[in-house]
Amino acid sequence: MEDRDSVESAARKSSISSGGRTQDRKEFLRRFVDSETLKAYLMDWLEDLAQDNGTPSFDVPFELIDLQKFDYALEGVPFQQLIRMPSAIYASSSSTVEATAYLALEDFLHASASGLWEAFWGAENDLMPFYISSLYDRNLRFYQAEQAIAKGKLDGLCASAIMLKNPRHPQGKWDDIIAFALLRPDIGGLTSADEDPKPSTSILGEALFFALRVLLARSISRSNIPLSLNSVFVLLVDSQYGGVVKIEGDLSKLEFDLNNVYESAAAWIKNHSQIAISPVDRIWNKLGNANWGDIGALQVLYATFHSISQYAGTPKNTIEDLAADHSSRLQARRIERQLEDNTRVNGNGLFRFQHRTASPEIVEVQEESIKVDSRKSLKLEAGSILMIDDATWQKGYQIDEVLNDGEILFYIASSLEDPGKSLFLYVGSHPSQLEPAWQDMNLWYHVQRQTKVLSVMKQKGISSKYIPELSASGRVVHPGHCRKPSTGGNCDHPWCGTPVLVTTPVGQTVADMVREGRFGPDEAIRCCHDCLSALSASASFGIRHGDIRPENVICVKSGMGRPYYVLIGWGHAILEERDRPALNLHFSSTAALQEGKLCSASDAESLVYMLYFCSGVDFPVLDSVEGALQWRETSWSRRLIQQKLGDISAVVKAFADYVDSLCGTPYPVVYEIWLRRLKKQISEEGSGKEVETTSS
Repeated sequence: MEDRDSVESAARKSSISSGGRTQDRKEFLRRFVDSETLKAYLMDWLEDLAQDNGTPSFDVPFELIDLQKFDYALEGVPFQQLIRMPSAIYASSSSTVEATAYLALEDFLHASASGLWEAFWGAENDLMPFYISSLYDRNLRFYQAEQAIAKGKLDGLCASAIMLKNPRHPQGKWDDIIAFALLRPDIGGLTSADEDPKPSTSILGEALFFALRVLLARSISRSNIPLSLNSVFVLLVDSQYGGVVKIEGDLSKLEFDLNNVYESAAAWIKNHSQIAISPVDRIWNKLGNANWGDIGALQVLYATFHSISQYAGTPKNTIEDLAADHSSRLQARRIERQLEDNTRVNGNGLFRFQHRTASPEIVEVQEESIKVDSRKSLKLEAGSILMIDDATWQKGYQIDEVLNDGEILFYIASSLEDPGKSLFLYVGSHPSQLEPAWQDMNLWYHVQRQTKVLSVMKQKGISSKYIPELSASGRVVHPGHCRKPSTGGNCDHPWCGTPVLVTTPVGQTVADMVREGRFGPDEAIRCCHDCLSALSASASFGIRHGDIRPENVICVKSGMGRPYYVLIGWGHAILEERDRPALNLHFSSTAALQEGKLCSASDAESLVYMLYFCSGVDFPVLDSVEGALQWRETSWSRRLIQQKLGDISAVVKAFADYVDSLCGTPYPVVYEIWLRRLKKQISEEGSGKEVETTSS
C-alpha cells in the first residue's frame, strides 16, 4: 500500500513539475516581445564573430551539390508569382510601394509553398494545408497583408510567414508557423563588395529573435507538433536579394529565468543553438519577377521544402525521383531538335569539336565509331566475363550468380586468376551521354560512394573480419577500340567508364535468412555481436555506418568454422559532418529521422530495430517520418522492443535498454562491455568455442 501511495505521489509531483515548466515557458514567451533588447545582448557576440570578415562566420545550411540536385528536381515544377516585387521598397516615400512589396512577398511565398506541395506531396485534388499571413509588430498577431493594409496597419507590418491552416484559430498562432520571412530594405547591401555576402549583424539578431519565438511557441503547443520541429528557417529578403538563416537547438537547455528573459535567451543562442546562414543572392530581377532557377530563389525554395517536410513528412515524390527525370527530359529535347541520330555527344554531354590547322573554323570531327546501339546498357548474366581497368592493371571476372536485394542488381563473381574465391561485384550506372550524376542514386551509393568509404577505411588501417574488404575497383573494359579523348571523359560506347566495385567476403543476407525461417535466437545473438564488432572498429576512427538493415548484413560460412556476420553496404557511411545517412522509416535511428544526422548511438539503435523486426514481428505500416517517430516513442515507452528481444536473450534485451538510455544524448556506446557479454553467452551456448571480437 505504501508503494502505491509513493508511486501516486511521485506521479502527482511529476505532473505538477511538468505543468510548472509549461507555465514558465508560457510566461517566458509572453515577456519575450522585444527584438531590440535581444539584439543588444547578442551584438557584442555577433561582432566578435564578425571581426575577421565583417559578417559573422557560421556554417551554410545547404551544400551547392544539394542545391544543384534540387534544381534538377524542380525543372518540371511551375512557379508563378503574379504580383511583381517593386524594384526599390523604400526608395520612395510612397506607402504604395511598401504595400505592394508585402503583397508581392506573400504571393512569392504562396507560389513557393503551392508549387512545392503539388510537386512533392499533393495529389491532384489535395488542397495545400498552408496559407500565407503577415505579422503586425504592435500586438505580434497575424493578418493577411491585404487585410492589414485595408485596416491602416501597413506601418506595423514587420514579417510574413507560411502557416499551417488551423480551423480553431483561423487568424493563426505562433506554433502554426512553418517558415518565417523578414522583408528588410538592405539585405543585399553587401553583395557588390563581398564575394560571399551574408546579412548584417542587426538583421541576423532580428532573425534569431523571431526564430526563438517560434521554437518557444512550439514547445508549449497543445497541437500535435512533430518531435522533429526543433529547427526554424527564417527567410531574409529585400526587393531584389535574399538569404536563409536556420536555427536549431534543444530548448530544455534554456534557463527560463523570468526575471532575465532576454539574457537567458541570448545565453541559449550563444551556447546551445546551431546557426547556419546562406550567402545573400539575387531572387528578383528588375521587373520584379522571381528568378526561380537561380541560387537566391533556390535557397529560399529549399528552406521552404525542408520546413514543409517537418510537418508533412517524407514526400510522395522524392528529390531523387524528380531529379532523375532530367535525363529523359534532355533526351526528349534532343529528339525534338532532331539531334538524336545526327550528332554525337561525349560522356559530359558536350559536343566534340577540334580546330583544324588549315582553317580557323570550328568543325565537328568526322570519325568512324563502333556500331553499338547507344541505348544498350550493360547487362550481365551467369557465365558472362567482365574485364575491369583501374589505369594500372586489368582484371577479369566471371559472373557466377545474379542477385537482387530489392533495390539493385549485384553479382557473385570469381576472379579469372583465382576462380575458387567468390566475390561480390557491383556495377554502377553506365555513364549517360546526358546526366550521369542523377541517373541512379542507389547505384551511385553502392558503387562510387562505397568505393570511397572502403578506400578511406583501408587507408586508416581499419581491419576487421566483420567489415567487407575492397578487393578491386575500376572501370569496365568494353569490346572494340576505346576512343576516349586524351583530355578525359568517355568515348561513345555505352559501357565506357562504367564503374565497378569488387568486395569480399560473400554471404547470404539476413533478409533472405528471415524469409527462409533460418534466423533464430542463436543467429540473432551472433549477428548482434558481429555487427557491434564492425561498428566498434569503424567508430574508433570516427566512421558511422548510417544504413543498417537486413539487406546490409550477410552471413558468411567459413569452411569448418562457425558462420559469422559481416556488415556491408557502407555507401551511406558518415565520414564527415556534412554527410547524411540513408533514411528508412523502419530501421533509421530517431536522430536520423528528426535531424538527418546520426548521434553516437544511432547505429546501435538501428541494429536494435533490425534484430526486433527480424525476430518474427509484423512490420508496422509507416508512411511518414512523423508516424515512424511516433511508433518509436510508443514502442520504447511501452517496452515492446525490449520485451521481444528478451525472447532472444537477456543480454540482447539489456543491450536494447542500454541503447534506449543513450538515444538523444551525446554519450558514446561502450562497445567493449557488450562485446564481452555477448561473447560469453555465445561461448557458453557453443560448448566453450570461442568467438573472435577483432579481425582475424
